[in-house]
Amino acid sequence: MADQTNTGNITPPADEQVITITPAAVEELKRLRDEEKEPNLFVRVGVTSGGCSGMAYAMEFDNEPQDVDRVFDFDGLEVRVDMKALAYIKGATVDYKGGLLGGGFSFTNPNAKRSCGCGTSFTC
Repeated sequence: MADQTNTGNITPPADEQVITITPAAVEELKRLRDEEKEPNLFVRVGVTSGGCSGMAYAMEFDNEPQDVDRVFDFDGLEVRVDMKALAYIKGATVDYKGGLLGGGFSFTNPNAKRSCGCGTSFTC
């Protein structure tokens, strides 16, 4: 049975795959994390209001866990997503492609009804 959190969302079972981070994205995030030279850094994935389509993806390094975080491990890379954001990005995949043009991190989100051309904002 799922647990209730103070956000009113239902916590998915611990064995349920909520987000996917590709091996290429994990490798690049580990490289970037190691450059920071700060202990206990993890990746926080979430959403913010704004962007061309109403909501924007957010991804940053953090070292302050929150009680409402779901924690995932991708080959030794700790990734946290707060319960509010899970409603918008459940099932999403984060990928990384290198290159001089068009490289960087990208999100593929099955919940997005519309995405903007820049690929960083969406509407659910």
